[in-house]
Amino acid sequence: MRTGSTLMALGLLLIGSGLLAAPAAAQQSLPSEIPAHFAPKADLFDYEKQEVMIPMRDGVKLFTVIWRPKHAAGPMPIVLTRTPYDAANRPAWTQRPNSPNGAAAVPLPDAPLIEHGYVRVYQDVRGKYGSEGNYVMSLPPRGPLNPGPVDQTTDAWDTIDWLVKNVPGNNGRVGIIGVSYEGWTSLMALLEPHPALKAAIPMNAMVDGWIGDDWYHNGAFRQFSLEYVYRQTTVKGASEFPFGSRDAYSAYLKAGSANAMAASRGMDQLPAWKKLIDNPAYTEFWQEQAVDKLLARKAMSVPTLTVHGLFDQEDIYGPTASYRAMEAQDRANDRNYLIIGPWFHGQQDPWFHGDSGSHLGPIQWGSDTTRYFLDQVMLPFFDRYLKDIAPAQPIPPVRAFETGSNVWRTYDAWPAPSAKAKRLYLTGNAGLAFGDTPGDRGFDQYNSDPAKPVPYRVPPIVPNDAPDTSWKRWLIDDQRPFTSRPDVLSYTSAPLTAPVTVSGEVIAHLVASTTGSDSDWVVKLIDVYPDEYPMQPDLGGYELMVSADIFRGRYRESFELAKPILSGKPLPYRIRMPNANHVFQPGHRIMVQVQSSWFPLYDRNPQSFVPNIAYAPAQAYRPATQRIYHDSYIELPIQ
Repeated sequence: MRTGSTLMALGLLLIGSGLLAAPAAAQQSLPSEIPAHFAPKADLFDYEKQEVMIPMRDGVKLFTVIWRPKHAAGPMPIVLTRTPYDAANRPAWTQRPNSPNGAAAVPLPDAPLIEHGYVRVYQDVRGKYGSEGNYVMSLPPRGPLNPGPVDQTTDAWDTIDWLVKNVPGNNGRVGIIGVSYEGWTSLMALLEPHPALKAAIPMNAMVDGWIGDDWYHNGAFRQFSLEYVYRQTTVKGASEFPFGSRDAYSAYLKAGSANAMAASRGMDQLPAWKKLIDNPAYTEFWQEQAVDKLLARKAMSVPTLTVHGLFDQEDIYGPTASYRAMEAQDRANDRNYLIIGPWFHGQQDPWFHGDSGSHLGPIQWGSDTTRYFLDQVMLPFFDRYLKDIAPAQPIPPVRAFETGSNVWRTYDAWPAPSAKAKRLYLTGNAGLAFGDTPGDRGFDQYNSDPAKPVPYRVPPIVPNDAPDTSWKRWLIDDQRPFTSRPDVLSYTSAPLTAPVTVSGEVIAHLVASTTGSDSDWVVKLIDVYPDEYPMQPDLGGYELMVSADIFRGRYRESFELAKPILSGKPLPYRIRMPNANHVFQPGHRIMVQVQSSWFPLYDRNPQSFVPNIAYAPAQAYRPATQRIYHDSYIELPIQ
């Protein structure tokens, strides 16, 4: 055993020979090659970018990014977007370069704004990313559901007030714009607009989360909502839903009810999730947040261009509903505008999904409708109201792309004033016929089994968060795979000899019965292409959905109170369906499909009445025989 003195002598010997490093105090570390502060060459950039924390009236500060062109001629208007999707990294996640050219650095739709001398501002809503405060996913307006002093309306007001007082070289005018959630925050700013707010472009905004936007459609719960809630409310930034399956159909079916799926991922900890599923009926909780109802109570003062997508897979109800509410308040008929395009959710704003507006899946539009919107609609609208630059052509009250003919139409209002309601009846032999009365009094039936629900797409259904998802284009999926299912009824017209143009809201009037005590009804209006289509052979026989929606039968008598359905009794159902602006061309056929599930987009109806379907136990799911009577018809607004 060595003594301490022996070990010390050995250590000194090794240090002296260089075989053992000297103590740290005797060495010098190399300096860091990353400077404490790096300043890019400011004169290289044609814009200034500033990050600020803007104080709100309750003391909370919101993180805000300001892009300001350096060389604009004269005072500049400001265009604001309020987002829960990370204001600081917006150019990065839209795959824009770190360029000294501002138009190249900002998201693509903002390039014309920067080029034409607009200050562009992005802000994180309270509680998300860089902003302080508490995040409430859909923060209700001050009132019965929000006793506090602030909401999205006050935050927009305070932000605009700060911007016009603190951004150098601004002209005192502000516009607001945004897609989806950002479209909703744009609309909320209109409830009590700041005097400097002079123009708004809400795009694909969520307006009524129960009637027909993100969370429910006519009482049927949209299960993919839980993925969004997980992503938005588990962390201050964003967190991907842990699906654990390549096929959403099998994953949701295995889980059982919507809440069972959510609870298996820990979502019973999330207040936003509990609010959604614990309010299954159209009560005050939803009605006091419905933005169209809120707008209907206010005089319209801010010129507003509402943007709607005919194939919006997320918020297909809200834009036309908010447009109608504001139209009733536009007494001078000079402030309310609408554009309807052939777009999925956000497609007209390419930073949102990065797609050209020249097509949707295999369906070609004959022109780039996205570029048309940015150059011919968005910029002239802002120029008129924020710069007093008269447009080359007067801005029409309504501009709508007509699918089937691939042309833009202009109207004085929407629905098209020239459209008249006509009835298209379901008939025997799986046919359809226009008329004023039913062609016969028969019925058709099918067996609906919750154990084998009709998929809304052909499985495997890739989860929405997957990199290769095609969720954005599902509304134009070919419907032929479902036509042959025994639990889907298909009614088809003879080939058309003249064009049929549908312009407005489609309404299904079903007369139906079920052997269960609850049921869902799904109705689809479909354009069936000729068996051979020489101009584009891959569309031969294609079945293109033009309008479709679901209705939860328990709300037949009242949206506010669920009631069991009388078993075996034919009952009328009025089913509001999305707006269409479509020409069924000669040689095409019109088809109507009816079914009782659309899974897993919508949760399965157990077909036996339970208080809340989100919590339905396994034993509640039972097959039922469904009958569709030939008194049923589709109400079409035909020009």
